[in-house]
Amino acid sequence: MATIELDAAAVTVDVPDGERVILAPTTLTLTERRIGVVGANGSGKSTLARLLNGLVSPTAGRVLVDGLDVARRGSAVRRRVGFVFTDPAAQLVMPTCVEDVELSLRKRERDAGRRRELALAVLERFGLADHAHVSVHALSGGQKQLLALAGVLATDPSVLVADEPTTLLDLANTRRVAELLFGLDQQLVLVTHDLEQARRCDRVLVVDGARVVFDGEAAAAVDHYVASVAT
Repeated sequence: MATIELDAAAVTVDVPDGERVILAPTTLTLTERRIGVVGANGSGKSTLARLLNGLVSPTAGRVLVDGLDVARRGSAVRRRVGFVFTDPAAQLVMPTCVEDVELSLRKRERDAGRRRELALAVLERFGLADHAHVSVHALSGGQKQLLALAGVLATDPSVLVADEPTTLLDLANTRRVAELLFGLDQQLVLVTHDLEQARRCDRVLVVDGARVVFDGEAAAAVDHYVASVAT
């Protein structure tokens, strides 16, 4: 498993009357295989997740992945840390499924024929082989999320950060994507509103008011979160 070290000062954004804190100073070391992050909308959990591969930068402090500073070695970190968004439309940019996976592989494999071969194998793994030459816009919501995952995992990252990857899916596709995520060899950092998925993690962070307010074993963390919502 990768070692993710986060020692970051506040993350802020500019607003008309000054600055707003979207994540308070946070210090964490993450080494577990399955790490969940739960919290209300706007709590700061997505900001926390985006710090891990440089999509968001702390005002001060640093984030390290296996000793690599995310701010200074961003490209190297992003080869290790893949990121999947809530809405796959944010990631699917090519006309067809096979072309989209090929785009992910462009740096890994320079030969176009070999790249096509690898992309088709990835689609087969994710149950999308029959859709290789189908427009990405013609896919169902579940198929789009599978394709987004396929594109990220095609590069074989060590860590996958998934930011609410099942929020837009129906029950059947939620279960399908969840089983895929929890079956991965990669270390998983999962931001989720699905408490069943959170309970399957080894460690869960509860984020509230831009702060990590609980950090511990999954069942205890989820119980803490549920109790905080009920009061």
